[in-house]
Formats: sequence, C-alpha cells, structure tokens
Amino acid sequence: MSSKKYDVYAIGNALVDYEIEVDDAFLSEHKVEKSLMTLVDEQRQQELIAAVAGHIREKQGGGSAANTIVAVSKLGGKGYYSCKVANDEDGKVYLKDLTDNGLDTNLNIENLPEGITGKCLVMVSPDAERTMNTYLGITSDFSENEIDENALINAEYLFIEGYLVTSETGLAAMKKAKAIAEANGVKVALTFSDPSMVKYFKDQMAEVVGASVDLLFCNEEEAMLYTGTESVEDAREALKKDAKKFVITQGKNGAMIFDGDTFIDIEPYKVTAIDSNGAGDMFSGAFMYGITNGHTMASSGKLASKAASEVVAKYGPRLSPAKLQEIKKEVFDA
Repeated sequence: MSSKKYDVYAIGNALVDYEIEVDDAFLSEHKVEKSLMTLVDEQRQQELIAAVAGHIREKQGGGSAANTIVAVSKLGGKGYYSCKVANDEDGKVYLKDLTDNGLDTNLNIENLPEGITGKCLVMVSPDAERTMNTYLGITSDFSENEIDENALINAEYLFIEGYLVTSETGLAAMKKAKAIAEANGVKVALTFSDPSMVKYFKDQMAEVVGASVDLLFCNEEEAMLYTGTESVEDAREALKKDAKKFVITQGKNGAMIFDGDTFIDIEPYKVTAIDSNGAGDMFSGAFMYGITNGHTMASSGKLASKAASEVVAKYGPRLSPAKLQEIKKEVFDA
C-alpha cells in the first residue's frame, strides 16, 4: 500500500463524450475513418453532430486518462487529474463529474478560462467497434501550466495519456511531468492511447518514452507500430528496451504482461461485445489500482481483464462504483 497522498496522478485531455450509435453506411457517407481517433475542427464536428441529431445516447465526462483515473477512484484508490476545460456548460459538467467521482483536480470553478471545452463524438457501430472524431477545443492548449507539481510528487505513479502528443504544448507537458516524476522517485506509466498516435507521432512519442518508462500500456497494433515489427512476439521483445514493465492488451484474447522478468498471460472473460469504447482505459485504471494497492501484477491483470470485459458488454466507457466493487470482490476474494 502506498504511503503517498495519491496512488495515481494523471494528465490528459478533458473531453465531454457524445456517445452515438451509427452504422458503417453512416461512416462511409460522412467519410469517417473507422476504428480510429481522428482530430477534427469545430465546424466538422458540428456537421457530424447535426447529422446524428436525435441519436446521441448520452453525454458525459470523458477523455482516455480521465476514464482511467475515474476507475482508480471508484475502485477505492486515491487519484488526481490535471486537465483543461473552458468556462462553458460542458466545462462545468466536466469539473462536477471529476469531483463527484472523488478526484482532486487542478480545475477551479472560480477561474475557468474562456473558450470551448473539448468534445469527442464516440461513434459505435453494430460490430462494437468505436470510431472517434475529436475537437480538442481548449484542451489543445494543455501545457506545463496545468501540472500541479506538489500533487505529482505526492503520487506513487504518474499516468500519461498518449493523446497529448498531438500538440506542442501537450508534448512539452508530457516531458515536463515525466522529468518531475523521475527527479522525485515517482514511477511513470504511459499509454499509447490509439494506433494513430503511434503511427503519426512516433518520433514525438519516442521523445516522451526517452530511455524508458516504468510501465507502458498498449494494444497489439500499437506495440508493432512503435517497434516496427511484424509480430506480437517480436514487438514484446523489442518493447523491453522501452519499458521496464508493460502490458499488451489483446482484445477478446485477454492480455500479456511483462513484469520485468517474465511474461504473464491474462485470460479473457467471455462476453458479448456491444461497445469497445473505454475498454483500454478501464483496463489501465483497474491495473493501476491493483498494483498501487498491494496486489501482484498477475492479480491486477485479472482484475483489469474482468473490468474491461464488463465495459465492453455495455454502452459507455465507465462502470458504476457498485459494479467495480463487485468485480474487485469476485477477483481478489476468489
């Protein structure tokens, strides 16, 4: 168990998620690239919102690292989230969502800046694939100014969201946070977030990874793209020089953990997939909760696999506190 004030201090994009069900014909008609996260401008996003008017299932606080740190908190961990929202309706909704979920944050209702809070259209197709079109809004200006150094050095882990790599200020913030963590004995975890981040921003991502990170989260495609390999077997060997420990998620096939010495295979939990949005975020959150609260990497991986499978079996990227406590009891008391 950590003696630090926070188990995890996370940085990432603050986005309000608009979750909608679409079919492949909609994606084709509107020239949306399936299964990827694509950055769009405000006008393009407004066009898509207009096209799906009446089909928005729900609107809620989101963003990859936010979903991860919310999972840590709901499982009973102590978390802090640094992000940037504007003084608009979505920004206020976002701040309330963080505090309602028991998180500390750099956001203050008294001095939210003018601007537009970022939004993410999460388009879920019948095959459970999630396609995201994101207008970053004010979060594209996320910078070193949003980092709370005191909170960061009082955490066991820093968790960095790969999506921040797309902006110069975000990249600078990632590197600054990592440097502060390393100078103060805080372990560093990084998620690649999306294949497009590794594909189009590989050099920038390598700048953040530097000599190494303590813990890396990625999926099979991201692992192969980053290492320039053709198989998961080759990728996992290559990743040993980039991360002291890592997790490669494998969708319906579970996950593979490298604990610094050996590989641990994590069995999947069989479910009927409805919506893959947030599965990776939930996996990271449950895993981070486990390893910062006295559990082994293997048992943390089991908790993460079970929690991620439950997310895939429903719409939306999050689970209720009651559901997460039920999963925790089932896995750890087994």
